[in-house]
Amino acid sequence: MFKTALRPLAFSAAILAGAAAAYAANPMVGGGEMLETKNIVENAVNSKDHTTLVAAVQAAGLVETLSGAGPFTVFAPTNDAFAKLPAGTVDTLLKPENKEQLTKVLTCHVVAADVMAEALVKMISDDGGEHDVTTVGGCVLKAKAADGKVTLTDEMDGVSTVTIADVKQSNGVIHVVDAVILPKM
Repeated sequence: MFKTALRPLAFSAAILAGAAAAYAANPMVGGGEMLETKNIVENAVNSKDHTTLVAAVQAAGLVETLSGAGPFTVFAPTNDAFAKLPAGTVDTLLKPENKEQLTKVLTCHVVAADVMAEALVKMISDDGGEHDVTTVGGCVLKAKAADGKVTLTDEMDGVSTVTIADVKQSNGVIHVVDAVILPKM
């Protein structure tokens, strides 16, 4: 009887070890562990490289939306990406009176689908080297792939490069980018 009681426990431990290995496949972002069981916002707050993005999402009132069911693909600019903007831009966007403009900028980083890098690269290839990506904010980004990297050209001709791809979330995927995507204003 003692051996029988241990078998289910050993089996459960094996399942848990396998599940932990599956989650370990997600890349670390900003020194934080990104768990597939957490949503976009829950994981973003664990990245020290995305504190500006998290503050902007909070100021725009998008926390509930990006915590929702999705699926979403978020091109997540780092703090360094925000720092590349002209001096004072971030502070200005975070002011309550600029919430509409901030929301437009942020929603131009979000696609209402779960798009992994491999699928995006295939779309680019199928479209002859450039694929239009329409965002929740109505921006159309030009996606290209070259030298093993995916780039996105925004409506202001700014180019961002995906630096970390396929960070799986419970409600979609994050691709870390090195520049802020800007809409036509």
